[in-house]
Amino acid sequence: MQSVTDFLRRQLKLKVNEAKSAVARPQERKFLGFSFTGGKEPKRRIAPQAVLRCKQRVRELTRRTRGISLEQRIKQLATYLRGWKSYFGFSQTPSVLQKLEAWMRRRLRSMIGKQWKRGKVRFEKLRQRNIGPDLAAQTAGSPHGPWRLANSPALQSALPIAYFDSCGLPRLLDVL
Repeated sequence: MQSVTDFLRRQLKLKVNEAKSAVARPQERKFLGFSFTGGKEPKRRIAPQAVLRCKQRVRELTRRTRGISLEQRIKQLATYLRGWKSYFGFSQTPSVLQKLEAWMRRRLRSMIGKQWKRGKVRFEKLRQRNIGPDLAAQTAGSPHGPWRLANSPALQSALPIAYFDSCGLPRLLDVL
C-alpha cells in the first residue's frame, strides 16, 4: 500500500485519500456504491449504504406533506429511479432490487391508502377497483395503520403492479 501511494504521489503527482484507500479483500470493501460477494465466483452487489440512500431519497420524494398530486410524485420518482437503475441496474444480485421495488410499491400503496382517510371513502374506493364487498368492508373498517394495510390483499389487488406500471413508475428489474 505504501509503495503504491508513494508512486501515485511522486510519479503521477496525484493526491491519495487515506480514508478511502485501503488494501483488503474485495468482499470487505465497497467501491463506487458496489461491493462484491465472496465465494468461487464473486458477484457485484449494491452496497447496503447505497440502498439506504435510495430509500431515503424515495422517502423524500413520496412524503405526504409535499402537496403535489400522485401523478407528479410518480413522475419525479420515475426520473430518479431511471437514473438509479441505469447506474445500479447491472448488479448481479436481483433480490436486492426485488425487495427495493416491493418496498417502494408498498410505500406508494400506503400513501394512497392514507389519502382515503375515512372508512366510507376507503370502502367506496376499493369497490370502484373491483374488490368484493366483504373484503372491502373488512379493510375499510380495519383499525390498522396505512403501512400495515398497504400489505393487505385488498390494497394489493386494488393497486397491483400493473397500476403502478400504467402510472409510469419504472421497474428496477427488467421484466421478460
